[in-house]
Amino acid sequence: MSAVEEFLEQARAELDRVTPEEADRLRGEGALLIDIRPQVNRAAEGEIPGAVPVERIHLEWRLAPDSPWRLPGFDADTLVIVFCNESYASSLAARDLRRLGLRRATDLIGGFRAWAAAGLPTEAGGQPAVP
Repeated sequence: MSAVEEFLEQARAELDRVTPEEADRLRGEGALLIDIRPQVNRAAEGEIPGAVPVERIHLEWRLAPDSPWRLPGFDADTLVIVFCNESYASSLAARDLRRLGLRRATDLIGGFRAWAAAGLPTEAGGQPAVP
């Protein structure tokens, strides 16, 4: 196993990862879905309705519970489901958010592409990310 594969495996061991179907059910129960994909991917492939786009470079500042730049409407106990294209970057991001105090942060197994392949709702993409 390569060092990066081991690093990813360790990050995922800290998470309660969710399938696309579970994520769809959980968003209906108030989970916050965070799309960390670049705008070019969102424009080309679409978006999950209601997901908040926060590109990876801004993620910790916009979601850390004690950050003065935190997005409104959630707290340290909110279930936050992070996703990227295929769930590599999102696993690392969710692990980092847990370390910053989001106790229930996790990621979407297979990312946006697994969501779309499961036939779950998508919409045309390209909206700007939250700065």
